[in-house]
Amino acid sequence: MELGLIGLGKMGGNMRERIRRAGHTVIGYDRDPGLSDVSGLAELVGALEGPRVVWVMVPAGGPTQAVIDELAGLLSPGDIVVDGGNSRWTDDEKHAEELAARGIGFVDAGVSGGVWGLENGYALMVGGDPEHIAVVKPVFDALKPEGDFGYVHAGKVGAGHFAKMVHNGIEYAMMQAYAEGWELLEAVDSVTDVREVFRSWREGTVIRSWLLDLAVGALDDDEHLEKLRGYAEDSGEGRWTVEAAIDNAVPLPAITASLFARFASRQDDSPQMKMIAALRNQFGGHAVEPREG
Repeated sequence: MELGLIGLGKMGGNMRERIRRAGHTVIGYDRDPGLSDVSGLAELVGALEGPRVVWVMVPAGGPTQAVIDELAGLLSPGDIVVDGGNSRWTDDEKHAEELAARGIGFVDAGVSGGVWGLENGYALMVGGDPEHIAVVKPVFDALKPEGDFGYVHAGKVGAGHFAKMVHNGIEYAMMQAYAEGWELLEAVDSVTDVREVFRSWREGTVIRSWLLDLAVGALDDDEHLEKLRGYAEDSGEGRWTVEAAIDNAVPLPAITASLFARFASRQDDSPQMKMIAALRNQFGGHAVEPREG
């Protein structure tokens, strides 16, 4: 089948290649002319035979909204737009309504796989009407990993991005657990080879995972992570997961704590720890460390 693909960055560019390897035609557009097959969205839409399928892989929020607004004026009834970026699920409902008013279908697709997706395949969580999903299914089949798993029609519009959001929230908590365990192992004198402890966990343990494999890879590159600063950004999806938990009265202590840990990583001199140190000094006479300079 034919597919228009907008956004050819690290994910989108590899997705274009994987879909082409499966025998489909992909016409891609990116703001970088060196990556694009066409000069703009109008040319992309004109190059596709109807009914068209256009997949959007641009940053969430304003950029996605701008692309969908432009596509709404270019596409025809019966065409379908797929949002495969990291949009908030509540935006999906708005986009679906906007496009439906023009007879255009909408599918939201949570995509996981990162830079490894080209070779390993992408896990796909999709939301939308069954008839729209069926049209795009050949592309989903091309992108997903081999085997029985890695693809799910999660539900109605918004379900795909909601499922991907929860996936990322779980990812936060898993990474935090590995990080805390690594720090504790590094802190004691009795464990002399933390990297090999992590490596030993890769087989026969209940905590083995792809994230653990990646952690070992990172330690192979920099055994004590001395080249890195202890700072970690958070994606919007981590925050959205916690917000959704509050809205639905679902307790998420591990995921919430992992998000807050990232906030703490951005403080070179934590104000909270100043208060804790001051209180410990007040009630227990514990020593405080004066600020240098």
